[in-house]
Amino acid sequence: MTTYDLIFYLFALIILVSAFIVVAARNIIYSAFSLLFTFFGVAGIYVLLNADFIAVVQVIIYVGGILVLIIFGVMLTNKITEVEIKTESFQVLPSIIISGIIGGTLVAIFTKTNWKVAEPQILDKTVTEIGRFLVSHYMILFELAGIILLVALIGSVMIARKEKLETEEVEK
Repeated sequence: MTTYDLIFYLFALIILVSAFIVVAARNIIYSAFSLLFTFFGVAGIYVLLNADFIAVVQVIIYVGGILVLIIFGVMLTNKITEVEIKTESFQVLPSIIISGIIGGTLVAIFTKTNWKVAEPQILDKTVTEIGRFLVSHYMILFELAGIILLVALIGSVMIARKEKLETEEVEK
């Protein structure tokens, strides 16, 4: 077993444990912070695959954008409504059985498949070409996605504030 194998298994363990905590935690803040470790673990596996650009994009977009937006939205709505946000787990036994069946099937597929292994290719112009392609073809879509996320955040704040005002009026 090489050093790369050990590092891969370490990242895989981080991803599995933190993903389990995301699903199993009753407090949504704990789930969001566990999601942070899941995203970093996936970025680590991308680095092991010599996909440094994809790893950086993973960290910038998911950790720097999406996760911060989720945490900000949860904390902001938590302050407005003054309600502790918790999740309730229902149907635990059926979900464990179905997850076990799916996991067992995936493990069987992974172990019985004859995987093709190739030497990694190092391309110097890949990041430059990807950057030019994204800026020339998909820049408007990236900006539109950012605006949609901002509108969704503002909408959730307005809904939470409206509900708080309605509950205050009922209490008076």
